[in-house]
Amino acid sequence: MRAMAKPLSLSELIKYQNLVVTRRQAIERGMRPDAVYRRAKSGGPWQQVLPGVYLTVTGTPTRDQRDTAAVLYGGPGATLTGSAALRWYGVRASSDSIDLLVPANRAPRSTGFVVIHRTTKLPQFVCSSGPVRYALAARAVADAARLMHDLREVRAVVAGAVQRGQCTVEQLEMELKDGPRNGSALLRTVLAEVGIGVRSAPEGDLLDLIKRGRLPMPMMNPRVLVGKELIARPDAWWPEYGVAVEVDSKEWHVAPERWERTMTRHARMTALGILVLHFSPRQIRQKPDEVIATIRKALDGRQGHPKLAVRTLPAA
Repeated sequence: MRAMAKPLSLSELIKYQNLVVTRRQAIERGMRPDAVYRRAKSGGPWQQVLPGVYLTVTGTPTRDQRDTAAVLYGGPGATLTGSAALRWYGVRASSDSIDLLVPANRAPRSTGFVVIHRTTKLPQFVCSSGPVRYALAARAVADAARLMHDLREVRAVVAGAVQRGQCTVEQLEMELKDGPRNGSALLRTVLAEVGIGVRSAPEGDLLDLIKRGRLPMPMMNPRVLVGKELIARPDAWWPEYGVAVEVDSKEWHVAPERWERTMTRHARMTALGILVLHFSPRQIRQKPDEVIATIRKALDGRQGHPKLAVRTLPAA
């Protein structure tokens, strides 16, 4: 018979839990209740970060310590989701609070930096890093999106997770289908945009602008080919006019290899007779009328233009 693992001592547990411990854990390992109180009172070596949860050093808790404290506060099965979980995947999200899934019959309430979400649909599978449990990326994105009120923010979170390969569009669609409808409108909108080829928040802004300006609808991120050779995947493409729009972020200008790829793609499209327009995300947001007018003028000027020797396939 395999021997049972020896329980961690208090010092070992504290080290494992990123220097965070609960009152119950400390007492179970031999510390007297009054000793816990003395250590955690003002001026003591410990500090209470959540009810019954202590950081065993002074100073501001780190992100990992806050996450650990939240999971310990939530109890068995507690799982980070939303923005807090997305940080573990390297996906930016604006919220500083920690969204925590707990079983529906669990008692803890939202407090401090923790927002409790009681649910009968705890994730079947989770990721973990030491004591911290966090939802898979698709669930985290869906939960984060339901709490957001800005379409651009939802676009950025979805694009960040998908482009990093943390989840697929199909997984997000499944989360949308299986999750609550309340608060899901923005996620539904973004996934519909993804379905027609939108792959980033700036591209979503561009599509909004095109709709607002009542311009002909383009293909988003299609594959433009000559024979079987892929020439480019322009952000927006009007095949009947031979006009492409590229949304160029500042980051492309500070990375020489990316800038060279952009220039090479531009040159290849131009050599085939394609008119390529470049706009920055800032132009799209702050000078929308100017962008609309520029695209409209380009489309009007290409009416009746000879058909180009390229073929187009939808976004992959």
